[in-house]
Amino acid sequence: MPIKLPLLAEYANMEIRMDEKDRHIIRALQRDGRLSNQRLAEAVNLSPSPCLRRLRNLEKSGVIRGYAASVDQEAYGLPITVFVRIRLERHDEETVRNFERQVAGMDEVLECHVMTGQMDYQLRVLAASLGDFEQFIRARLQRIGGIGSIDSSFAYGTVKETSVFPLT
Repeated sequence: MPIKLPLLAEYANMEIRMDEKDRHIIRALQRDGRLSNQRLAEAVNLSPSPCLRRLRNLEKSGVIRGYAASVDQEAYGLPITVFVRIRLERHDEETVRNFERQVAGMDEVLECHVMTGQMDYQLRVLAASLGDFEQFIRARLQRIGGIGSIDSSFAYGTVKETSVFPLT
């Protein structure tokens, strides 16, 4: 059952305070989201009750937004990773909203970041083949409108990939 993520506005008046122990809990769960509370408590050197209380507070405050499986994209059938940089023709409110709304609805796009510099957005796109990527560009992305340029780079290897945040 999917977890409904609260809107960012719901957190606007919440004060989120985390200490080093909370960060250790988060890192342990980022490494293995299926840890039982007992194993999590052992990993972060807490007794189970305070560990569970901290975990529930992290979930309730929105620091922990949900849990997901880490899947091998090649085994899943999407071996191609493409970084697509987009520059919009105009930066008026309507063009920006339309672009962001359209991209948010594209399953092929795993990430969309607003960027500084010459390009406005960077997307991380997965595809089954070069032909599928071409079809995505021609049939989906180019049809959005308001795009000034599209620049793509194909990743041919991965040196590091992690979802574990560094300690602060």
